[in-house]
Amino acid sequence: MASQTPKKHQARKRFGQNFLQDQGIIRHIVACIRPKPEQTIVEIGPGLGAITEHLLAATGSLDVVELDRDLLPHLRIAFASYGNNLRIHEADALKFDFSSISPESNPQPKSLRIVGNLPYNISTPLIFHLLDQADLIEDMHFMLQKEVVIRLAAGAGTNNYGRLSIMAQYFCRVDNLFEVPPEAFDPRPKVDSAIVRMAPYAVLPHPAKDFKHFESLVKTGFAQRRKTLRNNLKGIIDDQQLQSLGIDPSIRPERLTVADFVAISNLLT
Repeated sequence: MASQTPKKHQARKRFGQNFLQDQGIIRHIVACIRPKPEQTIVEIGPGLGAITEHLLAATGSLDVVELDRDLLPHLRIAFASYGNNLRIHEADALKFDFSSISPESNPQPKSLRIVGNLPYNISTPLIFHLLDQADLIEDMHFMLQKEVVIRLAAGAGTNNYGRLSIMAQYFCRVDNLFEVPPEAFDPRPKVDSAIVRMAPYAVLPHPAKDFKHFESLVKTGFAQRRKTLRNNLKGIIDDQQLQSLGIDPSIRPERLTVADFVAISNLLT
């Protein structure tokens, strides 16, 4: 997330850059994050530092992950007064090992708070990458395409509920916080945005015996979402087994909760 773009830096399409410049929205985001001293906060894609300055002011130190090397000199100059308390990691967040943050402090479980204005073209794979490291994360606040936030937070039985909803909600409590209009950015994106909070559970409410099996089952269950559960899971589980779990084989997959999919997976493993 970043402040108004100076003329010397042209937003780069290949990095999906849209710089946040609405000060009211920026303050609202920071108020939702509630950064505090001594917290280990990691900002993905700080851009030109619109959110960065507020996070640094509140915590006194910050880790940022930025792929665009042309932005690094700006960040170093803008926040030079913080010295080594601003730690810049020139890296692709999709491949970054978040357990390496502040190695001298050896991050403990649930110690990282992640913040980011995520490029829309990588938001879903990046969220899955972070969920793989959910045991390290206290919470995540992201600016995403509005439709993605709606899908992440959707409840069972709704049109937007699907594989992304289930996999996110398996690990996290998900809250759709508020929408952000295109005019809050420079350049303006062609879609609406929204802020989401994802807080990984300290203890999973519905743990799968075999997570890989559960993950595969959910993917198969939504392979053809207009088909019934019976048809999508044909050859994997029969009607009698589904009924033993209190699940109607004739319903569509979006009617099943996270707990339902976990129950099916656990029965089969």
